[in-house]
Amino acid sequence: MALRAYMASMDSRHPERTLDLLEPDFSFLIALPGKEVTGKSKEDFAAYIAGRNPVDRSHEILRYSRDGELETVYGVVTEGGRYSGSFLSAAVVSPGGLLARYQSFFTTSFELVDWSAQDGSRT
Repeated sequence: MALRAYMASMDSRHPERTLDLLEPDFSFLIALPGKEVTGKSKEDFAAYIAGRNPVDRSHEILRYSRDGELETVYGVVTEGGRYSGSFLSAAVVSPGGLLARYQSFFTTSFELVDWSAQDGSRT
């Protein structure tokens, strides 16, 4: 699943390697509390990566699905092992297995699926 690879790469010590998973004309929307980040190229996404705060961040996928070229994931973000919010993301995957389009919605105020009910690890 391409979105699992994307999330793992973004959480790694080298998030810039995520660019290898994207089509050249990759377009994206990342909706964060109070702002949206958009772009229409790998270069735009590289700028987004360069501007992210360096933290011990992890995307924990709780649900995922695939229907044709569309993949979706739902999960929570933890920072330093502590819950910081939840996300719902979707991507169109190209025939070559790269992400062509991506949209993600992140919130700190709502959980669609209760993380604490998943494994009891919420702190």
